Amino acid sequence: MPSPAKPLAGLKVIELGSLIAGPFAARLCAEFGAEVIKVESPDGGDPLRKWRKLYEGTSLWWFVQARNKKSLTLNLKHPDGLAILRQLLADADILIENFRPGVLEKLGLGWEVLHELNPKLVMVRLSGFGQSGPLKEQPGFGAVGESMGGLRYITGFEDRPPVRTGISIGDSIAALWGVIGALMALRHREVGGGQGQVVDVALYEAVFAMMESLVPEFDVFGFIRERSGNIMPGITPSSIHTCADGRHLQIGANGDAIFRRFMRAIGRIDLADDPTLADNAGRDARRDELYGVIDRWAASLPADQAMALLNRAEVPASRIYSVEDMVADPQFLAREMFLSARLPDGKQFKMPGIVPKLSDTPGSADWVGPALGEHTAELLQALGYSAEQIAALRENGAV
Repeated sequence: MPSPAKPLAGLKVIELGSLIAGPFAARLCAEFGAEVIKVESPDGGDPLRKWRKLYEGTSLWWFVQARNKKSLTLNLKHPDGLAILRQLLADADILIENFRPGVLEKLGLGWEVLHELNPKLVMVRLSGFGQSGPLKEQPGFGAVGESMGGLRYITGFEDRPPVRTGISIGDSIAALWGVIGALMALRHREVGGGQGQVVDVALYEAVFAMMESLVPEFDVFGFIRERSGNIMPGITPSSIHTCADGRHLQIGANGDAIFRRFMRAIGRIDLADDPTLADNAGRDARRDELYGVIDRWAASLPADQAMALLNRAEVPASRIYSVEDMVADPQFLAREMFLSARLPDGKQFKMPGIVPKLSDTPGSADWVGPALGEHTAELLQALGYSAEQIAALRENGAV
């Protein structure tokens, strides 16, 4: 039986982006069947090609971030390069771009122009501060979005400066909102008259949207949430504890029934049956006492033994995993969270698996990030250019 079509099969996505937010959004579309054409400058392409650990001159991150995409080199400062881009956009479904606001307008490709060229086009615009407001023209990376959006302020320990997470989480969150917005816009196009629209995602707003009860707590009570280290104030117990072998566990026993099971499992029947600890408010009032009990218990056992006890008691918990832990973990392996792929020289390597898991039309990683301009000739031929015309475009620097 042939494999079912992927859910985004038949959609054409043009990616005008670099580094993280725009390319990650386009990658998600590519993994689920969209034809993603990544437009890059002939002069080096996406800087991500040279970020972090390089293998024979190319970033390993690139091979993942650009998987399933086609690379087309266009010089957008050349009229012929710009004309080719207009041809691509004339029958595309989605444009994903993360230029600073105003850049596309200077190229003559603002929303009004594109909407007239292709009324069905959905335009996803990812930027630091959005397409409006006093900061719209300011550059803004994910780190700035995390800072302005509130995440950095509450991350870290109260007696130290704010810290960052170990990844560019702001960019990735913005990318997810961009894809969600694009799918909403496509649905509206399907049922609402066939017109495309703009999906405007600001990095700081993407982070801000994840900040839970931050705003109403301030507005109603004047409460400003501060850094609290590994604990979650108001939700107890939920923290990280160090075991006898130096490894760390995250334990989330903040449900009422879960807390009772946990206390019984570690031999503290008195705490399990204490009526003042029967709900979260009571436990939070005795937070320091409870964390002291759990710290002492964890420090008395190696991590594997502590995890076995927690699992038997059905208490949500995990060791703090490094990537070395992940690649050997049965749960990761059972869920196919590592895909085997090959680098251009044939060397085999692992890539992250596909998220989410769709039961009937799953995504896949069909090829790794392409060489710069690898698909230029193929894509130009599909637009009707002859071999001679393509050679001339290369000669005059348009591609």
